[in-house]
Amino acid sequence: MKPSAKTLAEIFDYLPEKDQQTLFEFAEFLKSRAPEPKAAIKEPLGIPRPDEESVVSAIKRLKQNYPMLQQKELLHEVSSHMMAHMMQGKAAIDVINELEDLFETRFKQVTGADD
Repeated sequence: MKPSAKTLAEIFDYLPEKDQQTLFEFAEFLKSRAPEPKAAIKEPLGIPRPDEESVVSAIKRLKQNYPMLQQKELLHEVSSHMMAHMMQGKAAIDVINELEDLFETRFKQVTGADD
């Protein structure tokens, strides 16, 4: 255990239960703000695209297929595609194709991979 972790554990043990809970909640808050750890996987997993798939299923599949991508960074663009499908009636197949391109492009940007 690192010295700082040991000191933190000692502080935690010293505090009354109410303050322990406060310290724990603060630690959880800090953890939520921290950047996601980089995934060790360097290549897409190659999860095949089914013949028929909903936009939601495609998003789940693409997130699994590209675990090395930071999901927080993709949230806005993925949401925009989902809204185009749900609110504007854009065809699911077109949205899924665009999502496939988005994830592949972002993968190439992050890893420096070429075609």
